[in-house]
Amino acid sequence: MAASMARSCRFVSRNHSSFLPRRESFPESAAQDQLPSLLQSGAQTVYCGFDPTADSLHVGNLLAIIGLLHFRKAGHHVLAVLGGATAQIGDPSGKTSERERLSADVVEANTRSIRDSVQRIFTNHELYFHDSSRKLGTVTVLNNLSWYKDRNAVGFLSEVGRYFRMGTMLSRHSVQSRLRSADGMSLTEFTYQVFQAYDFYHLNQTYGCKIQLGGTDQLGNLMSGHEFIHKVSGEEVFGLTVPLVTSSVGDKLGKTAGNAMWLNRDRTSPFDLYQFFLRQPDASVEGRFLDFFMYNSVFPTAGAACAEEACCK
Repeated sequence: MAASMARSCRFVSRNHSSFLPRRESFPESAAQDQLPSLLQSGAQTVYCGFDPTADSLHVGNLLAIIGLLHFRKAGHHVLAVLGGATAQIGDPSGKTSERERLSADVVEANTRSIRDSVQRIFTNHELYFHDSSRKLGTVTVLNNLSWYKDRNAVGFLSEVGRYFRMGTMLSRHSVQSRLRSADGMSLTEFTYQVFQAYDFYHLNQTYGCKIQLGGTDQLGNLMSGHEFIHKVSGEEVFGLTVPLVTSSVGDKLGKTAGNAMWLNRDRTSPFDLYQFFLRQPDASVEGRFLDFFMYNSVFPTAGAACAEEACCK
């Protein structure tokens, strides 16, 4: 099912057209015609989520952030959703074992730190990369804990759980890979896709959000949100995936892999971040990184530049 729903799709807006490399969209039947038309019809709202399981974002998050910057540049409104609730549950995607449980205090501190970083990136993009002759869309940073903290567990399951089918949930790649592992999968992790689906629904109902952006490892979660919204309201929404940022040997760069290049200046100096990109093999730079991180034809690689600006206080 995932293969039939995934497809390369042109990224268009009411102001201009641009192409994000190897981006995929779903559902396939609607994305080919309806998504470009939707983006051309007026300013839309797009969201991407970041779970604060550490106190800093990393290079692996940059491509999704650049995707949000492109949408904002085109006049669309973007939502950066920090998972103050979902970080306490744990996303099983791409993981071979369950993440250590984080206390609420640690998640809260991480959320504050990442909120500052995200706001800094968008502010510096506006200051140093934006052509002031064009109006930017709005940017809003949210914490999904705000719409879960007063929810009753029984009420939530009664309202939301009835729309999810076990067969579909079990078929997700993130679930299947964990069920085949020695450690298996906890109920907590298994329900992660339910919470992320509800996030999309909440943002759709509250902010009119119709597009979710995420890495290719998030495809199952994005599909859960699309299916849930379609069942509840019948509204057509869309998912866009961007490639994972990997090392020269194909390993994912991130917290779980233990090779994250952090964006917070307290963890990575601007010089070390520059050296990270400088040390990449030519094949990685020419074949992937320039394609991934080039913001436009005027400025240098946006990934390194925006990240370095994010490190500067």
